Amino acid sequence: MIHIKTREEIELMRESALIVSKTLGMLAAEVKPGVTTLYLDKLAEEFIRAEGAEPGFLGLYDFPNTLCMSPNAQVVHGIPNNEPLKEGDIISIDCGALKNGFYGDHAYTFAVGKITDDVQRLLDITRASLYVGIEQFRVNNRVGDVGYAIQKFTEDAGYGVVRELVGHGLGRIMHEEPEMPNYGRRGRGKKFVEGMVVAIEPMTNMGTKNIKQLKDGWTILTADGKPSAHFEHDVAIINGAPEILSTFDYVHEVLGIKTDEEAPYKKTAH
Repeated sequence: MIHIKTREEIELMRESALIVSKTLGMLAAEVKPGVTTLYLDKLAEEFIRAEGAEPGFLGLYDFPNTLCMSPNAQVVHGIPNNEPLKEGDIISIDCGALKNGFYGDHAYTFAVGKITDDVQRLLDITRASLYVGIEQFRVNNRVGDVGYAIQKFTEDAGYGVVRELVGHGLGRIMHEEPEMPNYGRRGRGKKFVEGMVVAIEPMTNMGTKNIKQLKDGWTILTADGKPSAHFEHDVAIINGAPEILSTFDYVHEVLGIKTDEEAPYKKTAH
């Protein structure tokens, strides 16, 4: 069942989403060679609680930490540990927050120091594919329209699109209907209506689309050991069109990245 949100509920969801956005912005200044993912996890938990929210992932399905931290060939759901990050690594940080009964869920893949040009292109294409998908999240379009757009853009660039892991509806529950694959056929799947809120989250592999899981029951890796990137936004349909509730602005301010990619999907006067 798809849970349609009122404007008031969407504003509460925006608050949760922005707490996650601010958390990622705080972490952007801390991601550097020599720091551990467990240290970053502790910072995130303290920050989220200081914002009056609860960590959305901690204890969810028995996950042991605040952040999913997935370096290099790890796709998603990596568990923070005491292994220091190294120059040239990439690290996907997926974070959730629960406030006022609603979840925010938001992810960004960071470079650790200087990375190679081919890995930077992976990050750039994955982030760009997110907005290609968001553009299709409109009244009367369907789930397959978003998935097709992301898949075509990503595969045309030469990358693998993960099939087993998908985006999802978002609200009072972290994972609501509908599932939002990053692949699909146009005109197929559930139809989008006013008030829907979803997490759109491309997961893109430099090589094969295939994945495997570690024995910890959580960590997902690329089957060929090549790097993977992951970016995620929370998006609502308002006045028939997509509006991003989360933002990368806090991250990009720290990293010195100038982009207007979110501009078409920013909040307007309602």
